[in-house]
Amino acid sequence: MPRIFGGRKTLRRYALMILRYLVPVGVFLVAVPFALRWWTDHRYKSRIYTVEDVPSRDVAIVFGAGVWPDGRLSDILADRMDTAIELYQQGKVEVLLLTGDNRFLYYNEPQHMHDYAVAHGVPPEDIVLDYAGRRTYDSCYRARDIFGVSEAILISQAYHLDRALFSAHHLGIDAVGVAADRRPYVHIRYYWLRELLATPVAWWEVFVTHPQPILGEPLPIFPEEGSGAP
Repeated sequence: MPRIFGGRKTLRRYALMILRYLVPVGVFLVAVPFALRWWTDHRYKSRIYTVEDVPSRDVAIVFGAGVWPDGRLSDILADRMDTAIELYQQGKVEVLLLTGDNRFLYYNEPQHMHDYAVAHGVPPEDIVLDYAGRRTYDSCYRARDIFGVSEAILISQAYHLDRALFSAHHLGIDAVGVAADRRPYVHIRYYWLRELLATPVAWWEVFVTHPQPILGEPLPIFPEEGSGAP
């Protein structure tokens, strides 16, 4: 019996020692995403404008956000496109760079975005498609290296826009944003929670790993200038 009692005391002591280390680590792992989200939002919220107030840029970058099997844009993506079209119609931008996922044969976000823009009066010659914009980081990286963009208006919803501005800024693009929140979204709480994970990943990529997305031959939007800057 004494041995059993002593063994239990030893196990309890080890358990307390482990908890003493695990609790601070757990608190740290929980706190870091919230801290990075707060900082990113605080740092970039001053660069988010309305359609009426945003300073003009040559290029608007519109991020893909889901297309239904019948080709209809998701509500979030339709609102991004409507915001981009409004900017174009008001003369705030000259070209729409539509970036999205096309990794599968029967899933083509940029093409459906293009068709939507054309159906709403944007001339095809003022639309550029990026078929390899699988992630926000990739879209910003390719905007710079493939399409020669150095300044842009980024169009997305508020939950995502500060992270997009963060990535663009650290990839060398002088960007401002317009929030495309035009209606309530069913899963908006999920999108905000997802940003708690996506934001630390964005920090890790721009400061540590610097991953290279799919690239190719440069296709500058303004060949005579080699960039999107005025």
